[in-house]
Amino acid sequence: MQAEVVTAVGNRQDVLVLMPTGGGKSLCYQVPALHLPGIAVVISPLIALMQDQISALKASGIAAGCLNSAQSWQEQVEVERQAAGGQLKLLYVSPEKLQTPAFMALLRQLQISLFAIDEAHCISFWGHDFRPEYTQLSLLKQQFPQVPIIALTATADKLTRTDILQQLRLQNPQVFVASFDRPNLSLTVLPAQQRMQRIVEFLEARPFQPGIIYCLSRKACEALAQKLQDAGYRAEAYHAALPHQQRQRTQEAFLRDDVQIVCATIAFGMGIDKSNVRWVLHYNLPKNIESYSQEIGRAGRDGAPADTLLFYSFADVMKQRSMLEALPDERRRLQEAKLERLQQYAEAQICRRRILLAYFGEQAGADCQNCDVCQNPRQSLEGTRYAQMALSAIARSGEALSLPLLIDVLRGADNEEVRQKGLFRIKTYGAGREVSAADWRNFLQQLLNTGLVDIAYDQGGKLKLNDSSRAVLFEGQPVVLYKAAQPPQLVKPQPKQAERVDEALFLQLRNLRKRLADEEALPPYIIFSDKTLREMAEKQPISEASMLRIGGISRPKMERYGQDFINEILSYRQQQGSGHPGFGHPGSGQPRSGHPGASHLVTLSLLQQGLRPEAIAERRNLQLETVYSHLAALYEQGQLPSLDHYLSKQEREAMADAFYVHGVNSPLQPLYESLKGKYPHHKLRLAASYFRKQGLRT
Repeated sequence: MQAEVVTAVGNRQDVLVLMPTGGGKSLCYQVPALHLPGIAVVISPLIALMQDQISALKASGIAAGCLNSAQSWQEQVEVERQAAGGQLKLLYVSPEKLQTPAFMALLRQLQISLFAIDEAHCISFWGHDFRPEYTQLSLLKQQFPQVPIIALTATADKLTRTDILQQLRLQNPQVFVASFDRPNLSLTVLPAQQRMQRIVEFLEARPFQPGIIYCLSRKACEALAQKLQDAGYRAEAYHAALPHQQRQRTQEAFLRDDVQIVCATIAFGMGIDKSNVRWVLHYNLPKNIESYSQEIGRAGRDGAPADTLLFYSFADVMKQRSMLEALPDERRRLQEAKLERLQQYAEAQICRRRILLAYFGEQAGADCQNCDVCQNPRQSLEGTRYAQMALSAIARSGEALSLPLLIDVLRGADNEEVRQKGLFRIKTYGAGREVSAADWRNFLQQLLNTGLVDIAYDQGGKLKLNDSSRAVLFEGQPVVLYKAAQPPQLVKPQPKQAERVDEALFLQLRNLRKRLADEEALPPYIIFSDKTLREMAEKQPISEASMLRIGGISRPKMERYGQDFINEILSYRQQQGSGHPGFGHPGSGQPRSGHPGASHLVTLSLLQQGLRPEAIAERRNLQLETVYSHLAALYEQGQLPSLDHYLSKQEREAMADAFYVHGVNSPLQPLYESLKGKYPHHKLRLAASYFRKQGLRT
């Protein structure tokens, strides 16, 4: 779908894009921004999001800048100068900055390729995070009618989508809605009892895995972080009342895996592109499904399995309701209705993924088998008759019933509202007397959660029929409903066979990634994702060709980091004394299963036949540096008696001081730079093997 969005924006069309968190929304405007003439202006509400995007773009060699309140006056002037001079392709700004007369004057001087509005749901009154400053963005189309606008959001129901289009005054827009399904996320809801004990059990089942715990209050964040620290975990609190520098330090430490757990309010996570978050916990109930979906979406962005856990209590519902009391009546009623939908999700007796997808207008083809309900099935019953009864009442009332009023009609209640509206006259009045009010509420919530009926928040929560409703009502489509059940107990995740990897090797590769990342001042996931490391640990590639077959490893990354990871795998296998599917006839260089050996043994055989490294590389279709890495491994393993043919004594002496400073296990790049680039990487690799085996003497 991203390619279609890029094409539409490249053709200068207005576009609305709905993609789940981690779905790659930024590429939808970054790619056309690079190809269209001029500068793209990206409106983003959060400084953290801007900084993260700018860092990633600059690391890829793309000219980008941002303007925000965290910058000094001099820094802002410099960015504006670069923008006016045509030196930037993307400029990130806050909606507040966009409204200033001085900045609008600057925009009129620029050739603007497109406007990208991130978190576009903030413009809608019906959205879960309405921000008044966003409403001024409607002026963009008025001021710059020829400039295409791409609006992006990860959380918008049908009503919010329509409002975004109207508020931004998009002209003949194309609307792209990606699937909101994140099948790699497990979904679990537990009662909010003995939470600390359950959290520790959860963490013990996931050693060293980074994650986020969302709390309702700042006080709860700090208290929980302290308890986790006392229990021996690397945990920090994060909320808006903390000093900016402290929040920045915590964020950077989390990105670099120096902190395992962040206990945070919703202020944390937006725009943070940390791909290896392995779990997200909600200590308290969020305010709506949009927030919940966005927050759990910060886990598993690398596509590898990740876990989510929501603690649910009615006390949290009451806290959330009390926080809504200060809102204007119309908005309060809307947010109360959205809170009720989340409450229904937490109390659900059907597949939780079905509920999330239905909320955003998507039908699931089958139960997910990756939520607590699917793994602890409820007792089902043939529910077509009950569904038709309810849908018929909605239809006969002219779609004028709220959920409580529908229950009254079905059970034949005699109250003032029923009498006033004449609902006792419709045919289905009292047709469901034999079903308790609690069971009707359960059944109706299931119809709502599975998308068999819609709710109009802007009409006081009235229930509405849709195409799925009509299929049940008029075509006899069968409906399965479920009896209420108690929530399941928390269980330790059991990996699927395909996901079982050598955990010791995975941790060793993770440590190597951390060392390399620290050397280059990068977050570890920028080097390789957890998913890539797990595939390495499973397949244990020991050649350039096999390493390039691992997902997430491009040729530039192979050239920069690949050999370090190959050496780590070889070292690990040597320590374990393990055989691994290796290679066949020495002259062929072709893999053969079921025989112990490795790629470097093929190189050894060819060396013994008198071939030079250059000839071996050509025969085996390998990079020359890969062959030299084989020589290094063979020497350390005692299978190659000397390196003198490939590394002279004079070269070792010249390199010795650098190895004293950086260490024999240092990544190669710092050594290369320390020696002013005089010695190529393959020479440094040979020297490292020599010094590791012989010690730092020449």
